[in-house]
Amino acid sequence: MEERKQLIKNFPLAGRAFWEKLTEKTDLLEEIRIRADKPLIIRERNGEWYADQEGRWIKEPGKARSMTYKEIQELVDYWCKDSRYAFQKELKGGYLTIRGGHRIGLCGEIVIGEEGRIQTVKNISSLNIRIAHQCKQAAANILPYLYEGDRLQSTLLISPPGAGKTTLLRDLIRRVSDGNVYAQGKVVGLVDERGEIAACYQGIPQLDVGLRTDVLDGCPKAAGMIRLLRSMGPQVIAVDELGSAKEVKALLKLAGCGCSILATIHGNNMEEVKRRRLFRSLWEEGIFGRILILERKAGEFCSYLYEEEE
Repeated sequence: MEERKQLIKNFPLAGRAFWEKLTEKTDLLEEIRIRADKPLIIRERNGEWYADQEGRWIKEPGKARSMTYKEIQELVDYWCKDSRYAFQKELKGGYLTIRGGHRIGLCGEIVIGEEGRIQTVKNISSLNIRIAHQCKQAAANILPYLYEGDRLQSTLLISPPGAGKTTLLRDLIRRVSDGNVYAQGKVVGLVDERGEIAACYQGIPQLDVGLRTDVLDGCPKAAGMIRLLRSMGPQVIAVDELGSAKEVKALLKLAGCGCSILATIHGNNMEEVKRRRLFRSLWEEGIFGRILILERKAGEFCSYLYEEEE
């Protein structure tokens, strides 16, 4: 109930009755996709719906509500507090984070500046409202396999998109930070480059990542990991979606300093990830003591520990 109240506050009063009706099933809701002059689409864990003029979930696209270009601009202005310039960094990255940790993906006309770099996005015509959910049981079953004695083993989560890796990573961070039956709480440094784990709003995490967790929001992962190591004295460093040589190099440095690591990589299985030359040094150096493979089957999330055949 409280989660829904926080979500509804993100919409203008003038049209709030529509959003109140649309979000009645907040626990099922995953995405709200809005495209100018196209039917509004609701995505939930088991399928796809449309919204009618009152916000009711329906299956017929011909009866669905369409939002105009003007209505989309009004929503963006509301989220930016009528000052898009103040949110230029977020717009440049293609998203906004709103109260409650929900993220708004944006598409429109890209403005290119000097040296071919993206400056911002204007004439926004598509929105993807991604609903933030916190599952505080996600890591309960795997936690006992990640410790040796009271030391957390560096753990890598391998997952295709939509299989729950960010949700699982968030709950792992929280449990490690707060402490659990296997070990006392650890100081965790979280580099949240895309703002999807802690979901900071005005610098404050909207989702629970633990009482001993320090968050670098919007910071590039490679620079952020080294910055945390030098400034905050973490025992554990967590990052989402490894994907560059700089990030791999920073991880190798962390491991040499005694930090445990929690990280994720996009992939369908271990064999696929191992074929990528970029990550070869991680296996050669034995950085990760535990590797978890995540899957989503028939709407259900599952995970299993990877072990070498020998």
